[in-house]
Amino acid sequence: MKTAVVSIILCLCAGTAFADELYKQGKQVFDQSQPSCAICHTLADAGSAGVIGPNFNDLKPSEEQVWKALNGGVGIMPNFSDSLSQEQMKAVAHYVAEASKQ
Repeated sequence: MKTAVVSIILCLCAGTAFADELYKQGKQVFDQSQPSCAICHTLADAGSAGVIGPNFNDLKPSEEQVWKALNGGVGIMPNFSDSLSQEQMKAVAHYVAEASKQ
């Protein structure tokens, strides 16, 4: 029984560590991709105040919504699947969804 409890705790901690790393990677992509997400979008956590695209603080998009926008483009936002890896898109989608909840 103790082994099962310890295993569950370790899994939860590992999941949190992975989520924290994904968040950090996503913030880096948000800030440093070319063009930078911050040019068009407002997100308090990133210190960005773009006015072309939606304000993520107000919109509070889900990870899936951000993922779809990155993969297919939306409105004047281009498709980023040629310039960002799948891992980068997953990371930035996670970051925007989590940071916009704050």
